[in-house]
Amino acid sequence: MGRDGGFTRRELRALRGLKRPAGIQRALDAMPYHLASTAWSPRRVLRERTAHCLEGAVFAAAALRALGFPPLLLDLEAVQDTDHVVAVFQLRGHWGAIAKSNFSGLRYREPVHRNLRELVMSYFDGYFNLRGERTLRAYSRPVNLARFDRQRPGWMTTEEDLWWIPEHLVEIRHTPLLSPAMTRALSRVDRRSLSAGLAGYRER
Repeated sequence: MGRDGGFTRRELRALRGLKRPAGIQRALDAMPYHLASTAWSPRRVLRERTAHCLEGAVFAAAALRALGFPPLLLDLEAVQDTDHVVAVFQLRGHWGAIAKSNFSGLRYREPVHRNLRELVMSYFDGYFNLRGERTLRAYSRPVNLARFDRQRPGWMTTEEDLWWIPEHLVEIRHTPLLSPAMTRALSRVDRRSLSAGLAGYRER
């Protein structure tokens, strides 16, 4: 399939015009959070100008690919909460992430993390549910969506939902972050942090 993935020249110009990972994040931040139960392709996101967590991560992976990075996704696994999917990238040997979230603390990460666990743990304090429970528990290995180019042609531009991507992410092995003793000792998020994390939160 190659880096263009079936995008038109105009679409590729729009993606390459984001220039760097932080530019991709700015584009996602400018989009309203998409509340519908869909799994749009990057082309649909580019056209509709809205996205939720999964759609934002897949869009970011395609945009990273247009900029010369591999299109990598990472799944953050939670309990009593929804999983969070981020697009990850490396610069100068350090990891960063791009993400769309309804919670303000679960978005961009600068490429300053020495390994993936360090990157994932940067999300821990901001990862909580509406009851203030800290819910992040595990993370997957990075999945390079290029592996699906022949299996799933058109994943960047299809008009069909991409539900097979989260299904694959859920099925692969995840690395636990906490021991049972750590989990039992977790405190709830304080009211101020909860309010900050919900800044801009959109309800159905």
